[in-house]
Amino acid sequence: MIELFFIACLQTAPTACEERSIGYIENVSMMECLAQAQPQLAAWTEAHPNLRVARWSCRFADQRPQEA
Repeated sequence: MIELFFIACLQTAPTACEERSIGYIENVSMMECLAQAQPQLAAWTEAHPNLRVARWSCRFADQRPQEA
């Protein structure tokens, strides 16, 4: 499974950022995820006007950091 991973920062405090993801995308290749990412992120930012996307990537779900 592939995850659309991104860093979201407050518009008013650009250093206040947190990791976010838009679910898991099943049966989608990495290239399809990359092609679909910008429209999905645009819709997300419209729904969250006080945040901006600073950085994004597609990754395999098992690449998520492990909790200690």
